[in-house]
Amino acid sequence: MRVVELNSFAVAARQLGMSAAAVTRSVTALEAHLNTRLINRSTRSLSLTEAGARYLDSCRSIVANVDEVDANLTRTAHSPHGTVRIAASTTFASTELMTLLADYRVAEPGVDFDVTTCEAQIDWIEGGFDVGFTDDTRLVGASMVGRTLMQYRSILVASAPYLAQRGTPLNPSMLDSHVLLGPAGSASRAWEFTDSHGAYRVPVRYGLRATNASMLCAAALNHMGIALLPAPAVARELASGALMPVLERFPLNDGARQFSIVYSGRNHLTAKVRTFVDFTVARFRADGRKTSLRAVA
Repeated sequence: MRVVELNSFAVAARQLGMSAAAVTRSVTALEAHLNTRLINRSTRSLSLTEAGARYLDSCRSIVANVDEVDANLTRTAHSPHGTVRIAASTTFASTELMTLLADYRVAEPGVDFDVTTCEAQIDWIEGGFDVGFTDDTRLVGASMVGRTLMQYRSILVASAPYLAQRGTPLNPSMLDSHVLLGPAGSASRAWEFTDSHGAYRVPVRYGLRATNASMLCAAALNHMGIALLPAPAVARELASGALMPVLERFPLNDGARQFSIVYSGRNHLTAKVRTFVDFTVARFRADGRKTSLRAVA
């Protein structure tokens, strides 16, 4: 292209940082590869053959397309644009996530979202997800980066009508006369409580077990029993009075759990992922919610 534009092998060679002989050999090799003469040469001038003119037009179109692709990729890398693929639990997706996404899109309207809800452990990278929300610390390692959003504990809750009908337990030993609602798949058959006098281990038999917290919360709201739930999953219900805390004087001895946003540890994160992660972390750290949510500084 430069040879034709400058009408000189020598001038093109200087601009390309090559020798005139090397440029001539390159053009000759291209003509041999195509089995077609592209340039008519004389001692005074150069001119394109008909085939050469068609070939040059095609090359210019290809270069323009490549330049456009480069520009788009550069713009995407520096300006949030495109779709962020997210994996999250059903409970988080239906309570916290939608508000988070709506607020982020106000700031970055060029970003769309593809959300997959799941309860079991999944392969984030194999699934093609950009980010995930999880309390599974095993995911953070060489290939994944995790940024802690909050720490939380599980609590016991029930509806006021249920407690009015069945009575409010005053200590853990009174739970044996109640219907208990808990997570499916848990190997534990006992709940352990603590107070100033020590630990209390209470055997449990579930009247209902479910794979996600939303189902357990719904069961509690329908007066089915006392539910063991992550505090964030019932923050709104506690605030509104739809559910009541049970055995507050006896905290569950299950340890605080970390809830994190995870993403690939590879270098050169796209702007859409980088800004969404930063926005999410800032939102949780600035959040003034109470209950058992505790943002991590």
